[in-house]
Amino acid sequence: MRVVVTGGRGNLGREVMRALTERGHQPVNASRRSGVDVRSGAGLDAVLKRADAVVHTADTLRPWEFRAVTLGGAQRLADALAALDRRVPLVYISIVGVDRSPYAYYRMKHAAELAISERPIAATVVRATQFHSLAAAMVGMRPGPFIPAVRGMRLQPVDIRWIGERLAQIATDAPPQGFTRHRDLSGPDRFATQELALRVARHAARRHPRVVSIPPVGGTLRAFADGIALPAPDAEIGGESFAAWLERQPPRLPRR
Repeated sequence: MRVVVTGGRGNLGREVMRALTERGHQPVNASRRSGVDVRSGAGLDAVLKRADAVVHTADTLRPWEFRAVTLGGAQRLADALAALDRRVPLVYISIVGVDRSPYAYYRMKHAAELAISERPIAATVVRATQFHSLAAAMVGMRPGPFIPAVRGMRLQPVDIRWIGERLAQIATDAPPQGFTRHRDLSGPDRFATQELALRVARHAARRHPRVVSIPPVGGTLRAFADGIALPAPDAEIGGESFAAWLERQPPRLPRR
């Protein structure tokens, strides 16, 4: 199968491309480097003409681009697929809890899910928990001698390589007739942020790390403390554990 991967040179996109290649499929990178821009729609029609499926991983970390790229990119891609004279299924990667958080990025991810569901296309939304590297970055901030950890907040991080493999498999399986939600994807281990912060600090060889519990102030932190980052009970669990991933990392961890 010829599978278009938007953002195919990003962290997750590379894993999807690798998994597709290993399965004997033909991955096609669709990014600005290859002349495809989901923000403007440039190059979308051309790259989709010969596609058998699409995995949408392109996104942004810039808050001022959330609406144009996170939401707008998904809308433009879904519209381009709807305009085709044949059915090309879409797999969209989202995040566990996007429908229960006031965080601007999460609101745009949820809006993108809804936009995709409203188009007359075959589409699968897959929500995953935080990747190991992102979870480590979330708890690794250290202003001064203390490590702050949000009281009540728990994370169940997941292996990005495994997520790439699952997205590749879903994209090449039999497509749904319309819109569907896949089961949440998550890693095997659940941590309170205090424990996660201690593991990350010790990995970085910090002596006598002191974790300070802080209250969940503000809507976003309160939502995390209420458990929005945790997968549903029927979640699909897999991939490398956080401990195994951390053991393989250099002292200076990747940010994402």
